Amino acid sequence: MATVTTERIVGIGAGAKELATEDMTLNIGPQHPSTHGVLRLRLTLDGERIASAEPIVGYMHRGAEKLFEVRDFRQIVVLANRHDWLSAFSNELGVVLAVERMLGMEVPERAVWARTLLAELNRVLNHLMFLGSYPLEVGAITPIFYAFREREQLQRVMEEISGGRMHYMFNRVGGLKEDLPAGWTTRARDAISVVRSRMSDIDDLIMGNEIFRARTRDVGVITREQILQYGVSGPIARSAGVDFDLRRDEPYLAYGDLDVRVVTRSEGDCLARFECLLDQVHASLDLADACLDRLAGLPPGPINQRLPKVLKVPEGHTYAWTENPLGINGYYLVSRGEKTPWRLKLRSASYNNIQVLSELLPGNLVADMIAILGSMFFVVGDIDK
Repeated sequence: MATVTTERIVGIGAGAKELATEDMTLNIGPQHPSTHGVLRLRLTLDGERIASAEPIVGYMHRGAEKLFEVRDFRQIVVLANRHDWLSAFSNELGVVLAVERMLGMEVPERAVWARTLLAELNRVLNHLMFLGSYPLEVGAITPIFYAFREREQLQRVMEEISGGRMHYMFNRVGGLKEDLPAGWTTRARDAISVVRSRMSDIDDLIMGNEIFRARTRDVGVITREQILQYGVSGPIARSAGVDFDLRRDEPYLAYGDLDVRVVTRSEGDCLARFECLLDQVHASLDLADACLDRLAGLPPGPINQRLPKVLKVPEGHTYAWTENPLGINGYYLVSRGEKTPWRLKLRSASYNNIQVLSELLPGNLVADMIAILGSMFFVVGDIDK
């Protein structure tokens, strides 16, 4: 008697394919785990490795450039200092430098040196934030307490002169809002000395940690060619051997009279980016001390220029760029002779720096993604504007 057999195939899952795997598309954000803000990353994964990455921006876009066009040249300063909220003083500088250039205005010497001093203190405040938060993102909790302790020393002197902790609004077209308070330079020098003496605590705590070094060495390597192709600037570019710093190479304010030490590395990995930031703090503290020495030797004098009640900028255009803490920040100002700019285009550091993620992330493990993101040292408001 013949035996009848029946073959039955059991379902193996909807869409599954035999002897093949499909790439997975993963959306990180717009509130991604590294909590930098509303940045979205669209990743294509091949197993645990990133095959492609697309940064998608715009979730915090506030239309700042259009708002510039309906504010006069005094009012735009308060808008300009907000896109990179960790570098407010430096953001203000670019605007007032552009307007002063269009006006052909010469700023008093005391204002030039005071601006340079405050720009370097703001740079240290910016870097200390990332020096504390980046280890936090790769699992080290303690460093952020040390970093914020040092930040408070400098925040105190910055708050004393301006009344603000983040948005200082101390720059004015023609100089600064008002003169430095009596005895302020002594208190600023003391704060700088305290921060410098304590930086070794942060250095020892982080750089001596073998786990931190293992998570960051040879991870997220960026090449010189990628930097030049995408217009990456600041500490990220210098960590890969791009020896360029506007303070030294195209001096503005008082930087032409200072010995600006440009910190560079050649590795281009997460560790090199962190080391650049750490060493830059020491370099900026030295520059701040040099500014205080020069201010002490200047005779009493004005800190700003008197302006007309209605400030109109002559017809024309100019581009003013500065070395902000996170990289090159530029303002392209076009005036038609009115009291408001016809066009004020912002070139922010973070916008260019983050675009290179599309080439930087592929080939890396998903587990290394946050370590790489954190080492790019960006502020989302500086991307979206």
